[in-house]
Amino acid sequence: MNVLAYLIPISLILGGLGLVGFLYTLKARQYDDPEGDSRRILSDTWDDHPKP
Repeated sequence: MNVLAYLIPISLILGGLGLVGFLYTLKARQYDDPEGDSRRILSDTWDDHPKP
């Protein structure tokens, strides 16, 4: 039963870190155009003329 005194705060800290990471990815706008990213990967124009 004493192990719960350690596991509950550790799980709350890890959950908080996951939440902070998720909020960081939202702020970095990584989910704005997921469909466009997948199309650019398959496009031939990107391979012929990569960005400098």
